[in-house]
Amino acid sequence: MSASQKNLWAPWRMEYIRSLEEQQNEGCFLCRYWSEPEGDRANLVLWRGAATMVLLNRFPYTSGHVLVAPAAHVADLDGLDGSAMVELLAMTRDVQQLLSDVVNPQGFNVGMNFGRCAGAGLPDHMHIHVVPRWEGDTNFMAVLGDVRVIPEALDKLYALLTERSAQLKLPRAEPLPGR
Repeated sequence: MSASQKNLWAPWRMEYIRSLEEQQNEGCFLCRYWSEPEGDRANLVLWRGAATMVLLNRFPYTSGHVLVAPAAHVADLDGLDGSAMVELLAMTRDVQQLLSDVVNPQGFNVGMNFGRCAGAGLPDHMHIHVVPRWEGDTNFMAVLGDVRVIPEALDKLYALLTERSAQLKLPRAEPLPGR
């Protein structure tokens, strides 16, 4: 290392790497979170519907990065019934509205990755990523340092989102008939 080169520490990165190994040993974290509603705060679960849940991503690309996941352990959209599919999209709409209100982004990336080669970190349990975006939020840090700058702590953001969610009476996604 040259005298002018400095270290940039990203301890969360190692936590993420270790979590991948633990995930293989402990099974699907989304299924575990679904089965433990009493742990919603600790698991950063914001909302639950009849067939889906919304949670903060522990390893976000940026502040407010959430996951919308079905309760069913399915790898892709073909595994969902129509009512779960509708609720999944309604929850995505609702959390986008909440994030617009709380973190005031200038845009969003909303997407799904199917299969490990497509970037799915959890290839057997499909989920939707909702990522708030701002002009200039991508910078040299990710390119040169393999680091992302996350300007707000997850627990503080969780508190803001749950408080504002109650004020907005979200989620609007109502349990579907027969559920």
